[in-house]
Amino acid sequence: METTTRAAGMARTRRASQPLIITATTLGNALEFFDFTVYGFMAVVIGKVFFPMMSSYIQLLLSVATFGVGFIMRPLGALLIGAYADRAGRKAAMTLTIFLMALGCAMIGLTPSYAQIGLAAPLVVVLARMLQGFSAGGEVGASTTLLVEYATPRNRGFLGSWQFASQGLGVTLGALCSGGVSYFLSPESLQSWGWRVPFLLGILIGPLGIFIRRRLDETHSEQHAVLAPIRTVLTGHWRGILLGTLLTMGSTACAYITTFYMPTYAIRELHLPVPVALLAAIWSGVLTFIFAPLAGLLSDRTSRKLLITISRVLTLLLIYPGFLWLTANPSSLSLLTVVGVLSVLLAFQSAPGITMLPEIFPQAVRATGMSIVYGTGVAIFGGFAPFIATWLINETGSKLAPAWYVIACVCVSSIALLILKDRTGEQLDT
Repeated sequence: METTTRAAGMARTRRASQPLIITATTLGNALEFFDFTVYGFMAVVIGKVFFPMMSSYIQLLLSVATFGVGFIMRPLGALLIGAYADRAGRKAAMTLTIFLMALGCAMIGLTPSYAQIGLAAPLVVVLARMLQGFSAGGEVGASTTLLVEYATPRNRGFLGSWQFASQGLGVTLGALCSGGVSYFLSPESLQSWGWRVPFLLGILIGPLGIFIRRRLDETHSEQHAVLAPIRTVLTGHWRGILLGTLLTMGSTACAYITTFYMPTYAIRELHLPVPVALLAAIWSGVLTFIFAPLAGLLSDRTSRKLLITISRVLTLLLIYPGFLWLTANPSSLSLLTVVGVLSVLLAFQSAPGITMLPEIFPQAVRATGMSIVYGTGVAIFGGFAPFIATWLINETGSKLAPAWYVIACVCVSSIALLILKDRTGEQLDT
């Protein structure tokens, strides 16, 4: 009787504090994607500010390459911060990551231009992106692990889905902020100082996130801790790391092409107005924020693998015709339609997918394993997706190249989907 009463009380506490858990765990991820979105929209301006001696094409290429440099640090951040989360707790790791993200925003927003300090300017920006990448490598693993461990088997997909929903929130806010400074400022003011405003605003999220995260209950248990989580997960769970990274490949390629590259693609390749590109990003972010929790709820009631499979099949069938239509009839309607369809499909594969990743590992190494899988997968197939797409279009002369990149990644990634066990509704290993 006492055990039943205690369990009922814990259940009520979890339900009551769910909004706090969701807010605290997704703030850091929202900040990360806010920053990424702002950087993507300001890529052309950033290229002019920090690489003025290059041609417009090389400026853009170096700008998106600097964007991708942060992803090189993700695997290292995943290893070290993930292991820290498995030793010291999820809260401690999440406090560290949001501080580092805010610091990276400050460095980018305050760095003088190339004209003022020369080569040191792009080097500082590269360093800031590396710092943010290091932080992001551990952020997703620690926060998603906390969400999944806090949930019950019946609502794990829903709580986990908020990690991906927060990406949509970050994209929406980043696009609105970028659009605001682009609309209200002249091109000269935007290039001189206006592009810095969104990055400086991003700093404000840091203290708020740290304050909220300190109020969370810890799910990490010292009795399950291991002395060497990195060695344990690499030697004892290498199969899970391989399959998890492969699973991440498909969804991350879709995400970074649909959300972060499409605005640049719309402006540079389709010659659409900047406001239309910004509207497409806002549209993508809003749809992600709305449909990710719905996908999480549905995955709890059906099957995560089923939802991912259906969304990926539809993506494979629709993405090439979508790009074909978009390039043949570049307009605001065609852009918003293609981005909208791809964003909804992305939510229905990524929300259940991000919940499947921590389900692969036992509690003792869950944050480390999740961080390595997500950090590595996103670093290889997501962060450099804009760079690869820009390079492929230039080399092949085909504006359809981004669609082929996504198709290739989804096909290879789906091998892992066939092998991995579906843990929907099961109690997680401890």
